[in-house]
Amino acid sequence: MASREVSTMIKQGFISDPTLSLSFSPSRTTLSSRPYSPSSSPPPPTESARPSHNNPTLFEMMSEEALRGSKTIEESRKKTQRRVAKFLTELKAYSFKNGGLGLSDVKLTVVSRDGYRVAMDVHRRVLSEKSRFFAEKLSQRREKGVSHTVEISECDDVEVYVETVVLMYCDDLKKRLIGENVTKVLALLKVSAAIMFDAGISSCLEYLEAVPWSEDEEEKVVSHLSQLELDGSMTEVLQRVSSEPSTSARSDGILLNLLSGVLQAKDDKARREMKTLFSRLLREDSFDDDNRFDVSKDTLYHLCHRCLSSLVLCLSEATAIDGSRRDRGVLMAEIAREADNLQWIVDILIEKRMANDFVKLWADQRELAELHSKIPTMYRYEISRITAQLCIAIGRGNILVGKESRFSLLATWLEALYDDFGWMRSASKSVDKKLVEDGLSHTILTLSMRQQQAILLKWFDRFLNKGDDCPNIQRAFEVWWRRAFIRQYTDAEDSSQLQITVCSYPS
Repeated sequence: MASREVSTMIKQGFISDPTLSLSFSPSRTTLSSRPYSPSSSPPPPTESARPSHNNPTLFEMMSEEALRGSKTIEESRKKTQRRVAKFLTELKAYSFKNGGLGLSDVKLTVVSRDGYRVAMDVHRRVLSEKSRFFAEKLSQRREKGVSHTVEISECDDVEVYVETVVLMYCDDLKKRLIGENVTKVLALLKVSAAIMFDAGISSCLEYLEAVPWSEDEEEKVVSHLSQLELDGSMTEVLQRVSSEPSTSARSDGILLNLLSGVLQAKDDKARREMKTLFSRLLREDSFDDDNRFDVSKDTLYHLCHRCLSSLVLCLSEATAIDGSRRDRGVLMAEIAREADNLQWIVDILIEKRMANDFVKLWADQRELAELHSKIPTMYRYEISRITAQLCIAIGRGNILVGKESRFSLLATWLEALYDDFGWMRSASKSVDKKLVEDGLSHTILTLSMRQQQAILLKWFDRFLNKGDDCPNIQRAFEVWWRRAFIRQYTDAEDSSQLQITVCSYPS
């Protein structure tokens, strides 16, 4: 036989028996069927040989670490040997059960990358019928009464190869796989595909299609199946994770329906839970640049306009002169719910970096701000939390809008925020007082000096009268004071004199 043919057979893992006048080994001069024993590892040191002092040297520490590593490898190898021995016993039982097979005529040896080898006495008829790989190789030598030796080298997992051979003798593969874990079945599938064991491939795929997967297992299944060339046989398995190609319009339609359902939910507990879930899911999507199923800006602003319209309607009804036909308590609860809904959408806009346009939209809600001032604080303070949200985001640099929009926001809603701050602080545990004050301070300090002066002098007067019921933005006042009277950076375009009005209060 030509040396090129011999090399090819070595790579394919097929070696004929010495009785056929061919004798060679893939990478060794001799072959041995003796089970591998890790005798090369040094014996553990006795207690008398160990150092008696309490501070071991670096060499001693390294030796101890190497010893522990050697013990771990040895224990792992012993576990593998026990499992392999169990499979070999099972193989003998199947062979005995199928007495018509006669004596074994193939010695199949499986060798791992580290040299661990397992030899099995198997039947050419079984290998040829169940595996197209073995059928092709064994058909090349049909001499009657001649045995064969087959060696499969450089195996990733000898245990899996042995178990796959056992499966070839099994009558009910599906029953045999019950109770196995997904990782093990994926390994069996890989080996079955490599040796073209069609029944094994089918059974493994049926198992994977039927059992549930964890998220980690799902990634493994998709990864393994994408690497194996199984044509259309894996379609059923992947149906649970693969979807039809979708357009952005279709995605928007699905998300709009889902988010609308959350906003209109009748059960408050379920609504809160779904808001938390969607916030997390949409936050995960924002970190995936290749994500093709994301919420669009148009969808979010459509929901914003819907919430704003509902708020205006509810507040108009609540402030009607002749009174509302609806129960006032129910109406006020609806106002709080719509405000909470809008806060949630604004949070998503900020997270998605789409909130710039909302600042102007919120600043233009003068009708809503006017209605807001006409209902009791205990029902309306949730609306002012939206202003606080925007100020915090602007103060952190998460919203970038022009100076005019920032000033217009405060011109429309700052007085309302002042009025509601006491209720916000005491009634809502989720409101961080300092966070709101810092956000408001930073937002004010981004304005022109003239605008800062107008806002801070009004705040000064209000704070002296209201105290803790007014946001404490002393830090912004200090910065403005230093800018106005200590550093005094002059600007040719804004050289007007600053005017301070001192108010006298009764003692």
